[in-house]
Amino acid sequence: MDTSLAIRRTIYRHFNDDVDTAFTNDQILEIMIKDGTVQRSVTINDLEDDFHDLCKAGVMRNIAQNLTTIYLKLFSPLQMTHCERCGEIPLNTEERRCCVSCNGTVI
Repeated sequence: MDTSLAIRRTIYRHFNDDVDTAFTNDQILEIMIKDGTVQRSVTINDLEDDFHDLCKAGVMRNIAQNLTTIYLKLFSPLQMTHCERCGEIPLNTEERRCCVSCNGTVI
């Protein structure tokens, strides 16, 4: 699974209710390991580019950083859309309506 998509799905399930709730990249990784989304050998450094790309895409913003820990907040709640190839895709309301994994059309 695309790690960026896995991060989006984790944020949608655990942090989407309140855009004022801060969360960290470490929390996301911990949840992903616990859920079996990524292997235990994955480190926060392995996902650094994915978190930065999600910030660049306007999904979330970096509100603070301490070494490798990034404190984040959503700009707006993610909305679940559907891609025929990839399944459920959480997108920000401002993002283009295409799959972030395969670039296909979402509904």
